[in-house]
Amino acid sequence: MKKITKICCIGAGYVGGPTMSVIAKQCPEIQVTVVDINQDRIDQWNTDDLDTLPIYEPGLKEIVGERRGKNLFFSTEVDKAIDEAQMIFISVNTPTKTYGKGKGQAADLKFIELCARNIAKVAKDDKIVVEKSTLPVRTAQAIQNILDNTGNAVKFEILSNPEFLAEGTAIEDLIHADRVLIGGNDTPSGQAAKDALSAVYEHWLPKERILQTNVWSSELSKLVANAFLAQRVSSINTISALCEKTDANIQEISRAIGFDSRIGPKFLNASVGFGGSCFQKDILNLVYIARSYGLNEVADYWEQVIIANDYQKSRFAENIISSLYNTISGKKIVIYGWAFKKDTNDTRESAAIAVADALLEERAEIIVYDPKVSEERIYADLDYLNTRSPEENRRLLTVTKEPIEVTKEAHAIAILTEWDEFKTYDWTTIYKQMLKPAFVFDGRRLLDNDTMQEIGFNYYKIGQS
Repeated sequence: MKKITKICCIGAGYVGGPTMSVIAKQCPEIQVTVVDINQDRIDQWNTDDLDTLPIYEPGLKEIVGERRGKNLFFSTEVDKAIDEAQMIFISVNTPTKTYGKGKGQAADLKFIELCARNIAKVAKDDKIVVEKSTLPVRTAQAIQNILDNTGNAVKFEILSNPEFLAEGTAIEDLIHADRVLIGGNDTPSGQAAKDALSAVYEHWLPKERILQTNVWSSELSKLVANAFLAQRVSSINTISALCEKTDANIQEISRAIGFDSRIGPKFLNASVGFGGSCFQKDILNLVYIARSYGLNEVADYWEQVIIANDYQKSRFAENIISSLYNTISGKKIVIYGWAFKKDTNDTRESAAIAVADALLEERAEIIVYDPKVSEERIYADLDYLNTRSPEENRRLLTVTKEPIEVTKEAHAIAILTEWDEFKTYDWTTIYKQMLKPAFVFDGRRLLDNDTMQEIGFNYYKIGQS
């Protein structure tokens, strides 16, 4: 089996950065180089101020500080890193297509193909190429075809090694992984490649947690895992709507069904809806694959998960509007939280974007506070929707670093990310300085119902009447 001493990762984003940092920490004898063509991003990874790394994950800055410059490097010298590495991880973005065939559902693989062509051009000796990005089934075959037909008579083995990280706990998920999935060919050279990657993970994980499959099973397992998790979230969220029309409490229902060992308690927290880079994208990808094979009933089933999630977000926004007497034009509404979940600065598909957009359409005056998301990112998220001009977005929405101060004379507060700090606020002071009646719409079920009502708030909590 080939012993790996140099690894290159193309893509310094949410997957590549943390994954390679943990590999560098756990495998001090392996040189790990993370490359990206984005100079600003690489500069951020190389900054002396570890608090300003481009990605916020608990535990990440400590690892980067410990290993960077020893066996962990961040660089824009892509070709040099490809040439020197024995194993190359592809960890670039695979967004949902916004054009052409498969628009709105299929994964856009242009960055993957560019990586493959670049590897083929540069490589002078045999390489193991690892798909780390979330990809549709049979992408490995496409990469293999490109490498085999454009390379310098170099032998490539393609592996699928999907990530199963939850943002906010990514470092913990990597160090204490439930399982690592490695898909590859069952040929002797394919098996040797799978064993070589397995040996990297075996530095810190027991071998029985490292599952080897064929490449197609590995690729599809990633999509299916995320689809099942998203399905649970959408399922409990639909029941939260029913709870609000009856006198049931969604927390009590979640607890009751979670005690059933066949169901289990995880991913049963009702909220304003799921976000993040993977759930929606992977389900849409699954829908597209099913339709492409003529499996329309399968596609319809999974598409309903997305429809239910969108419904939860729009339902939350509509409740704010109707509670404020069906007119929010010129009313000051404070949004607490913009990230799609706590302990990350990632905002992709965040429920806050959809809710804010709906409120802005009604000409509300929005003030946003998030402890980790930048003002630039918040405006970029809104501008991307193309619902209004950038100028109008900046006129109607402002970003603050003073979460208590901005509630003065506010009509309502909407909690859209479950940051722990929101639970520690002096809500009595907040109530006193808001306009009355003072509304709080808790999209994350973060606060205590009785306490908020005793203070005097008109308090709405998802999943309770």
